[in-house]
Amino acid sequence: MEKKSSKKSYLANWIPYSLKRYWAYAVATIMSLVIPWITIGGNHIFLLSFDHKKLHLMGVAFDMQELYLMPFILMLLFLGIFAVTAVGGRAWCGWACPQTIFRVIYRDLIETKLLGLRKRIKNKQKEPDMSIASNQAKKAVAILLWSILAFIASANFLWFFVPPMEFFEYLKNPMEHTILFGTLIGTALFIIADIVFIKEDFCIYICPYSRVQSVLYDDDTIMAIYDPVRGGDIYQGHGYDREKKFEKKKELLAFNQDAECTTCEACVTVCPTHIDIRKGLQLECINCLECVDACTTVMGALEKPSLVQWTSEREIKREGKTQYLRNTVKAYIAVLSIILIALVMMGSTKEHMLLNVNKNTRLYKIMDNGVVQNDYLFLFQNTDSKAHTYYFEVLNPDIKIIKPTEPFRLGAGKKKKKVVILRTSKKLVDNARKDTPIPLKLKAYAIDDKEKIIIDRETVFIYPRSDLLKK
Repeated sequence: MEKKSSKKSYLANWIPYSLKRYWAYAVATIMSLVIPWITIGGNHIFLLSFDHKKLHLMGVAFDMQELYLMPFILMLLFLGIFAVTAVGGRAWCGWACPQTIFRVIYRDLIETKLLGLRKRIKNKQKEPDMSIASNQAKKAVAILLWSILAFIASANFLWFFVPPMEFFEYLKNPMEHTILFGTLIGTALFIIADIVFIKEDFCIYICPYSRVQSVLYDDDTIMAIYDPVRGGDIYQGHGYDREKKFEKKKELLAFNQDAECTTCEACVTVCPTHIDIRKGLQLECINCLECVDACTTVMGALEKPSLVQWTSEREIKREGKTQYLRNTVKAYIAVLSIILIALVMMGSTKEHMLLNVNKNTRLYKIMDNGVVQNDYLFLFQNTDSKAHTYYFEVLNPDIKIIKPTEPFRLGAGKKKKKVVILRTSKKLVDNARKDTPIPLKLKAYAIDDKEKIIIDRETVFIYPRSDLLKK
């Protein structure tokens, strides 16, 4: 009775990491599908629209001219992933990466659970025998089912660049939106080829993340790691030949008489990237923790804790407790905090009006009585969520606005070009050798909200040389 109670103590309250991952996958999937549909005041939580040349971020719309925010967003993304890696290894790969989620859906759900093409989820090393006709039919059905999901995933990806409602409207006329339609099909085909044929080779050979992980890890990084102190150094002094597995098991058990590892290879067969975790840290490991679950099940049946754990090398080597809040992590937190504060500050000071000032190709026009005229093309853009009435002022008192003479109204998100004519009757410069560019300061504003919507611009007023004025 005591043994039975002891056995329960190892597994009774144990929740497999695979089950936790499935919940994480469900949350990530729901969020990716729902977020494109959520709007705040008519603006999306995140949308990078090349069609409308706008960036929506947390319900605020930014014009393409305000994309100075994008570097900060990208820095948050990459540094955030690096920080997660420094603390918890390749947790992104195993728990949130679309590649991993898609492979679990295709291999474990469709091929194994629904169609029975694979016998067990716990054996990812053995591929189905495709010489059997029934397996070929199941494979075809699996690819068909995944193709449907791949097109949904492709559409979901595009929703972060094209609002969903506009996306479905555009699909009604595919010949008028060939780039969108081609991107949808191309992305879906890539997802199909990647998940069905490339598989985990994408993680191992294509994704650059595995190549940079080694420079992000340290002795306190949490990862799936084998305990050689308890389990024994399985590969010390011995090669490993899978074709002579039975003979090698005898040799290994004889060599490691006190080792707890049973060489059952449950941790090996369950690995999606086909590695042996007992060899130590390998770039192929995506921290899915399938090997931890497998070893926990086997060793729990023997009333012992798992030999493969999600822990740090410091603890495995018995050198002390894992230092989570170490200097590296503090540096990441500090940098991410600075970037986030800068992003919030710049986002909160968003310009609700944009103005481009372009000088006309004609430098100037000399009129009667020494009057000099310069022509400009102003491009006003209302980036606010409501209509406004705009006008502008020339801060140089000697230069007057001839056109336009009246303020004008501009709808939300609309643009308008205005031909602007400025004149001066004053002699601004007396230079007989060359034309003189005179600095010119402008102030544009919304008449109905002058305190909030006001911007300054600088350009030049070209004044002709003095000998031309005398002619």
